[in-house]
Amino acid sequence: MKVHVGKLILSIGVCQLAGLIGGLWTKDAVRTWYMAIKKPGFTPPGWVFGPVWILLYIMMGIALYIVWRSSSVHASKTMALVVFGIQLVLNALWSFAFFYLQNPKAGLIEIIILWIVILVTILLFYQIRKGAALLLLPYFLWVTFAAFLNYSIWMLNK
Repeated sequence: MKVHVGKLILSIGVCQLAGLIGGLWTKDAVRTWYMAIKKPGFTPPGWVFGPVWILLYIMMGIALYIVWRSSSVHASKTMALVVFGIQLVLNALWSFAFFYLQNPKAGLIEIIILWIVILVTILLFYQIRKGAALLLLPYFLWVTFAAFLNYSIWMLNK
């Protein structure tokens, strides 16, 4: 498959845009509310989140590109792209629920839904291109960790 640079950049850019939107909802609360709440001892230092998310969004974008550019014309490809879009919106909405609303319980509910939709995306991508699905595994694992962290923060601050 020949690389179409414009579509690759667009795919990565769309994913980074989701991160940027989430970041807009996060930035003020990180410096105020989040600093003041109780967090578990396994909470990563703040500087870890930015680079991890940038890398994950790049990998998500590459996975999106692989599926988008695949030769498959089956309805499963359309479904995979739609579900990917849904999980991307849910990804940004978690920042809104957790940080902007300053509501760990709402964030937990939202991240559980996100986790399920990521899993469905991986399964759909796997049917089209195994490599695309594998690129989403670190994202799935990070969101699994984030869900546990979210749960722990909710329990500590009830």
